[in-house]
Parts: sequence; structure tokens; C-alpha cells
Amino acid sequence: MSSERLAALLDEYAELEQRLADPAIHADQGTARRVGRRYAELVPLHKAAGELEQARADLAAARELAAEDPAFAAEAEETAGSLPALEERLAELLIPRDPHDAKDVIVEIKAGEGGEESALFAADLLRMYTRYAERHGWVTEVIDAQDSDLGGVKDVSLAIKTKGVPEGGNGVWSRLKWEGGVHRVQRVPVTESQGRIHTSAAGVLVLPEAEDVDVTIDPNDLRIDVFRSSGPGGQSVNTTDSAVRITHVPTGIVVSCQNEKSQLQNREQAMRILRARLLAAAQEQADAAASDARKAQVRTVDRSERIRTYNFPQNRITDHRIGYTAYNLDLALAGELDGVLDALAEADRAARLAGETELSRR
Repeated sequence: MSSERLAALLDEYAELEQRLADPAIHADQGTARRVGRRYAELVPLHKAAGELEQARADLAAARELAAEDPAFAAEAEETAGSLPALEERLAELLIPRDPHDAKDVIVEIKAGEGGEESALFAADLLRMYTRYAERHGWVTEVIDAQDSDLGGVKDVSLAIKTKGVPEGGNGVWSRLKWEGGVHRVQRVPVTESQGRIHTSAAGVLVLPEAEDVDVTIDPNDLRIDVFRSSGPGGQSVNTTDSAVRITHVPTGIVVSCQNEKSQLQNREQAMRILRARLLAAAQEQADAAASDARKAQVRTVDRSERIRTYNFPQNRITDHRIGYTAYNLDLALAGELDGVLDALAEADRAARLAGETELSRR
């Protein structure tokens, strides 16, 4: 356990507590929210450190009393037995956490191979994440969507936010960051007349939503084009050029939005997505430049292709990264995702602990 790191984080906690007590900070809601999120991240650490310090003080007092009265020996032994668990909890909290865990997210879902069936599956995933958000009391907002002819979605961007400051600094990203990758479905499509099972897929990209202070964008680096919105089948749904396409020239990232009625609103929504993508790109570059030990702490669950399969005939959901299988697909699609997400979080926790142990031996 790093006493220097612990002391530094407890000093930061005390400083943030003072800042939040100052009414002036609440004049800037953006600053207040960022400070509040960081403070919430450190609350569990402060609590665990206090409990360990108190347990050690109680143990010293019990041993002192036991030297004079053997009746206190049992109390001293019980207190001593509680220390390892408290020390392990504090050591776990001291491991560097994902810096984006307190953030809200933008979930992008794109239909892939499989034509109309893939678009219908993408719509199923959109409902699944929306219902999961509702179960957790989060707020959802469809930023942009392109519908398909049969009621599916070809491409959709969904913002998911917590209400207020997330407890313990565990925001939407801390739960949904595992969802990025290719999701595969096996079922009989509504367009299949012979009753044959087809396999199709949809891609999911989860981005921590960036704030203005996270990403600096030079307006000179942007190329902005406007065009008319289109609906299913490509027909025009707007008589004005309200849709917006923004190209970030240095990176080549292209974002378009057409859901809103005004060009200004579509531009604002497109900038939200662009900031999130630029933040994710910057994080990937930082991870690539980091040492193997640091990368093991930051990103331990592989976000590879074909991360999960949804098998309708067997009512089965399988996450291929950790070998998780459950036969409750109907419940998962209704928003009960905590089973698979808890398993992914536990795999990441174990890997981070193992990585920290390995790092400490070097």
C-alpha cells in the first residue's frame, strides 16, 4: 500500500471538500459538477481509510487493556481479525481507476451485416440500453437516428446521463464501457418465410461524453457542410438544409446529425459527438504510448470484435470475452443487464488487482 499516494489523495479530498463548501463554486455549474464528481470518487477511499485507522486504534486500545485484564483478549483478537479485509479494501481503492468512470456516455449503435434484420436488432439494442438506463434512474436522449423501412435503426446515437453527481464516482461509463464491440444475434428474422435461423450483427461504440475542458477544438480545423434531412428509403423529410455534417480535418473524423429541426441544434448535437470521439481517440493514443503495466491497469477487459452473442432459440446470452453464459436473454433485452455487467466488472477488478500485484514486484 502506497502511503504517499494515500496521503496525497486524502489531501485532495480535504481540498475538494473545502471548495464545495464555498458557495461561489456553484455559480459555475460545470465546475461544480466536475469538482463534485471527483469528490464523490474519493468518498469511498476517505471512508475506508478512516475505518482502517479507527480499527487500528481500537486494536491498540484493546491490547493495552488486555495486558491488564485478560477479559479484553477476545476483543483484541476480533479487532485484529477485521484488519486484513479493511486493508485489502483500501489497497483496492488505491489502484488507479479509469479516469472516465464518473462520466456520462454517448452510445452509438450501427446496423451491420444482415440488412433489415440487422437494423431491427440494432433497434433491440437501443431499447435494451434505454430500459437499462431507466432501471438505474438515468436520463436518455436520442441525439441522432436513421430509421430503416421496417422500424429498425440503421444508425443511432444515444446520450445517457446520471441525475446529479454519481455515488462513489461511478457514472454511466463505469457500467457501460464494456459494451463497445460487435454484438451478434441468432434468430429467425421477421422477413424469413422458411423459419430458418439467421445470424446478423450490429456494432456498438460507447464513448465517455466530453466536456469543453476535456477537449479543445480549433474552429479552423472544422469543415461544416449542410444538407437536407432524409428518412427511411432516402426520401427528404425537410425542405430546408438543416442537417449538418462536421469533418474534423486533422483526424478525419466525420459526424453528421439531422434529427433536430434547426441547423444550429444539429450542429450542437454533432459537436457533442465529435468531442466524445476526440476524447476517446486521445485516450487510445495515451494508452498506446503507456507502458504494458500501466495499460494493464487502465484497460484490462479486451474490447474485441464479436464480444457477445444473443441466441433467441435458446434464450441465451453469451459474452465471449469472459466466457459468461446465461439463459435469460428475454430479461437482458428488457434491460436486466447487471448479471453480465457485474461479471465483466469483476473480471476487470481481478485483472487490475493482479496487475497491481505484478507491478509492485518489479
